[in-house]
Amino acid sequence: MTTRATVRACSRARFAGDVTAAAAQPADTFTFRSPLMRSDDARGHLAGLGGFVSVVTGVDMLSELYGESEATLVYDVHTATPAGTQRTAEHFRLRDGKITAITLIFDATPRHPVMAAAGR
Repeated sequence: MTTRATVRACSRARFAGDVTAAAAQPADTFTFRSPLMRSDDARGHLAGLGGFVSVVTGVDMLSELYGESEATLVYDVHTATPAGTQRTAEHFRLRDGKITAITLIFDATPRHPVMAAAGR
């Protein structure tokens, strides 16, 4: 699979809430980092997927950049939360056709009241 195909498959699966399809993309050694959470394995990363997609009302892809072993997506995630729309940059690293790392970059400030209300 090409970098583009792997990253697109992962992204589509996550936004659809398809944990099985999303779990097929990460490598055995995998890390996830975002302003709100970190995980050193795919299972931990995908554990909160259901809660996340339950508030997503749409995604507008703004840019997709692909290299041989990395990719960067920039998109707006529309949510049914007080935070509203969140502009996000997502960087992927790949090895042997599998995703080894995902880093999300976004302003988490609008999420703080939501997190506080959820007791986090």
